[in-house]
Amino acid sequence: MPVTGRTLWEMLQRRVERTPDRMMVTDEHGRVKTWREFFDWAERVAAGLARLGIGTGTVVSWQLPTRMETIVLSLALSRLGAVQNPIIHLYREREVGSLLHTTGAQWFFTPGVWKGFDFAAMATAIRDRASGEPFTIANGYRDLPEGDPAMLPAPPTDPDAVRWLYSTSGTTSEPKAVMHTDATLIAGGTGLAMALDPQPDEIAALTYPYAHIGGPDFFVMMLRTGLPAVLMESFTPADAYPLFRAHGVTMYGGSTAHYLALVNEVARTGGHPAPTLRRMSGGGAPKPPELYWRTKDLTGVIIHHGYGMTECPMIANASPYDTDEQRANTDGKPVHGCEVLIVDAAEQPCPVGADGDILVRGPMLAMGYVDVEQTAESFRSDRFFRTGDRGYLRVDGHLVITGRTKELIIRKGENISPREIEDVLASHPSVGSVAVIGLPDVERGERVCAVVETAPGSASITFQAMMQHCRDAGLMTQKIPEQLEIVDELPRNPTLKILKRELVERFNEGD
Repeated sequence: MPVTGRTLWEMLQRRVERTPDRMMVTDEHGRVKTWREFFDWAERVAAGLARLGIGTGTVVSWQLPTRMETIVLSLALSRLGAVQNPIIHLYREREVGSLLHTTGAQWFFTPGVWKGFDFAAMATAIRDRASGEPFTIANGYRDLPEGDPAMLPAPPTDPDAVRWLYSTSGTTSEPKAVMHTDATLIAGGTGLAMALDPQPDEIAALTYPYAHIGGPDFFVMMLRTGLPAVLMESFTPADAYPLFRAHGVTMYGGSTAHYLALVNEVARTGGHPAPTLRRMSGGGAPKPPELYWRTKDLTGVIIHHGYGMTECPMIANASPYDTDEQRANTDGKPVHGCEVLIVDAAEQPCPVGADGDILVRGPMLAMGYVDVEQTAESFRSDRFFRTGDRGYLRVDGHLVITGRTKELIIRKGENISPREIEDVLASHPSVGSVAVIGLPDVERGERVCAVVETAPGSASITFQAMMQHCRDAGLMTQKIPEQLEIVDELPRNPTLKILKRELVERFNEGD
């Protein structure tokens, strides 16, 4: 039976009772911790933090890579009922400073100097320039305090208290602070666990930032099922695949970039870099159907792609019980508890199969933003959230994402979905990654432009080859890109989403 609980700490306690001596985590440094060992460590750190004055309601920001200490600190703060603001370690001064100000952080834990970057110095610079009450800077790797757990107060029991302030990606403006509770995070992770249904012999790898909203999704899945995990501070194929082989990893992921990394490694070496892998899961970016089939054909690994966002951690996800067609051509079925509504421009429900704006609600939905005006703009009175994405529900109940509402291309009065064209172009062997954007055009209103990152070891696709490939795929003439740009690398944000706005600004130079 899966472990449940009203709070994350309660779930951890029940997991420890169920499987105290089973491995919980191991890492690239050779460390191994059981569930009981990790629980005891978190309690000692909670006692040490309490001695420093951190307790219920204390706002603590932390910007730490995926590491044992990161999860221990987060669990210790949960034990105390502190308000946590996880910050992805790839963010820099503008985003970090904005979040520390918005959340009113009283403490800020950093890794010190990591991968050649001095996070502590950045934190000091932000604090020196800030107005108002200064925050305390601490090292989340070296200076985690410990104390006597017997001195701890009772753990918090309210699952609906706002104790998590996650940040949006901030691709077009300063990041928003999203308010979550233990209950919303547990609901999201439960949805993921029920969709993926990890088996008793599986071992997963967590290769993306734990500070991302996917972090609690993954951890709740671990708590519910007892799934052991291999941690990596940062993902590089050269380091990851030997680690996967050593530990028999069966499942990992994060985004489309992780899927591509596996395919590219097989194409480069001609061999399977991690033979125990059965499946990959992830989200955050479109998954072209061609990538699903190529991954399965080359490696035998099945992609279980999903759809979620900071405001709603899990919306839909593929399942091992889906067909290949469903997994290749959709973004999964709405997870347990999540309601998806497709609406037209007047926010009236669309019929099944009709494309429209995606609204969602359910127990995993955030309580809103710290900024009340932002909340009023995006959250309807009936608790449906306007995702800003477009898509449709199929007859079989699976969801297909067709793009962002603001990225819809209007060419001579006709709505064109970039996602459809991207999926077609992604099937060409010369195309590694692609972004389709709309550029202002006097005659057409907007023209369709394809920006392509060439596949490793391939020659760049030509304009003529691109047009012929689109025709061969049955794409209507009006949707075939009228402009092709080849780039060394597509711009991405810290969560690996392609920054289309930057591409529009770069290539918006007229005909």
